Amino acid sequence: MRRREFIALMGASLTWPFAAIAQQAGRTYRFGLLLPWARDTPPALGLFDELRRSGFIEGQNLTIRYLDYGLHRDLISRYAAEMVKAQVDVIHAGGGPAVRAAQQATKTIPIIGVADDMVAEGFVASLARPDGNTTGLSILATELDGKRQELLIEAVPGLRRMAALADSNNTTRVKLDALREAARARNIELSIQVVAKGDEIAAAIDMAQASGASALNVLASPMLHANYQIVMERVAALRLPAIYQWPELAEEGGFAAYGPRIVEIFRDIVARQVAQVLRGTKVADVPVEQPTKFELVINLKTAKALGLEVPPTLLARADEVIE
Repeated sequence: MRRREFIALMGASLTWPFAAIAQQAGRTYRFGLLLPWARDTPPALGLFDELRRSGFIEGQNLTIRYLDYGLHRDLISRYAAEMVKAQVDVIHAGGGPAVRAAQQATKTIPIIGVADDMVAEGFVASLARPDGNTTGLSILATELDGKRQELLIEAVPGLRRMAALADSNNTTRVKLDALREAARARNIELSIQVVAKGDEIAAAIDMAQASGASALNVLASPMLHANYQIVMERVAALRLPAIYQWPELAEEGGFAAYGPRIVEIFRDIVARQVAQVLRGTKVADVPVEQPTKFELVINLKTAKALGLEVPPTLLARADEVIE
């Protein structure tokens, strides 16, 4: 049951004539993607479907070079160099490390990046008019980690110890310390389990439970999302309620989730930006955007399996409750 929307700092700028510059007849466009998940996953499929509706059709006037770095984080720079060598017209880079690798690989090929904070991470000079060859989307991911922690505390009455699963390449020590202080202010002990790659996740979750944690906040991270099935299987086996970055994960069986929808981000924003640049719009004229809708989804089926009674006051505020 979707009940409300939260408006973020900035929305999409829709004032330019989107179709003013049409595709060139007879031209084949080259699109490169550097993402942490396979191309048959919903975000990528949504992106390709929207590009098709915009007139960019793979096999007709579009070729796609797709490189999945999810299991090969150490190869991101090599993959970015391959994109440049392939002379793609646009590179879409998902995650801060991928955006940084793409920027190091080329100063001329347009880059559409998705990162936590495009300005704070130094990828662009400003949201309204990015300089250089990069624009994209700031998803405010780690800013929402604290909100997810608050929601998880509210969802698990009587919680005294909880854990956070963090990606060492994505969440700074300052932000982890802030999460710990926020938990302490609620008289809750927070243990932080830091991982660098997917094969460390299961053991980290085991350590979280061994520390006495009764709930897990899965912090925002491209790598953790790429391995969400490992996370879900382990927390289910340990009967540990967990909250996730993307609402879709609660719909797939996770206990709870809060944030923008990842499929909508790729379908509605990234696809539009890519189409603009392919049509010839200068990167500096494509503002960096931020999500405009954030959803809280609670899965009562999962809560029941965990033996957890979610407070009615929280259910009343949820945008969707899965029963």
